[in-house]
Amino acid sequence: MSKPHTLSEPASVNARPDLTESDYAAASAALRAGQFGHGAATDQFERSVAAHLGVDDVVAVSSGTAALQIALTVAGIHRGDEVIVPSMTYCASIHAILAGGARPRFIEVDPTTLCVTAETVVEALTTRTRAVMPVLYGGRAVDLAAIHQLLDARGISVVEDAAHAFGSSVGTRLVGTAGLLTCFSFGPIKNLTCIEGGAIVPRTPSEAAAARRLRALGIAASQAHRIATTTYTVDSAGLRATMSAVHAAVGCSQLERFARSAAHRRELWRTYRDQLHGLDGVKLIDVDVENSVPFNCVVRVHRGARDRLHTRMRDNGIGVGVHYPPNHLQPAFRRWHRPLPVTERVGREILSLPFHPAMTALDVEHVVCQLRGALDSEGSTR
Repeated sequence: MSKPHTLSEPASVNARPDLTESDYAAASAALRAGQFGHGAATDQFERSVAAHLGVDDVVAVSSGTAALQIALTVAGIHRGDEVIVPSMTYCASIHAILAGGARPRFIEVDPTTLCVTAETVVEALTTRTRAVMPVLYGGRAVDLAAIHQLLDARGISVVEDAAHAFGSSVGTRLVGTAGLLTCFSFGPIKNLTCIEGGAIVPRTPSEAAAARRLRALGIAASQAHRIATTTYTVDSAGLRATMSAVHAAVGCSQLERFARSAAHRRELWRTYRDQLHGLDGVKLIDVDVENSVPFNCVVRVHRGARDRLHTRMRDNGIGVGVHYPPNHLQPAFRRWHRPLPVTERVGREILSLPFHPAMTALDVEHVVCQLRGALDSEGSTR
């Protein structure tokens, strides 16, 4: 017998996949059809995402990290090149840069959005900069139109890390449609999930062909062509990074109800915003909810109380987290450290509240009630 749903159950985890019976059925159908690797569902998923975005092509890959690594290679980023990236991101962004031999140059974020700005990018440019990787934190789209001409004039590419931001927009323009190399993640807890997977929106047909070759171990020929002939040619270095038909089938199923899922995420975030309004001791990170599909709900905790508040909330069964510890302070990336006082301060203050489609408005009220109690306890012990 399944565990009965209670008010506290959704709030006990920070995030969880949004899967329905239709998703399970789609995965089962792909398995029963014997499509264990790249298959017809993979091609259909690419077409469906491209149609959803209104772009010419989309290249599906095995993960968001693989998408970033492949996109950097397609953009011509080589060993020793410098890629500007915010420290306030998941470490996958940094590993994708290092995988190709490039070097990260960490930059600050706007403390109200946790996203980069034109100013933080320009400040960090050097003669070695070959790419900028803006991270669309929390699903908020970043408008870098103000510096595109500057970057183009210097031969600097933009590889957009939109892992959080499928379905978000800048005004009426969806993320992925601005003529940039845009990378999405479709991992377990993303706004649209394939269980695992990612995608690249290429700028040109040649970039699409290069990305497809790179994801398939440097083999340019399609799977059908390889089956029909006696040989194949490896044209370049590459990765084993194709998206399986099983994962793609789940993605196709998810895409059919994405509008409803996106609307629910927006409504949850608005409920948090309303419930947190006027609560002393925390400040909500703005995601521009009217134009974004929120990925998370993050507050900054004042007066040095974040760690104690984190402990109190988890002790009370609330699945809070920290997204993310600044990367320029991580041991693996220490050699690229540079002082980033805004990011370091924010990194000590941020707290992610439970946020996922299984939650309701009542669950949000429960979380905020527990947060208010923890803040009151903190105040009484100061």
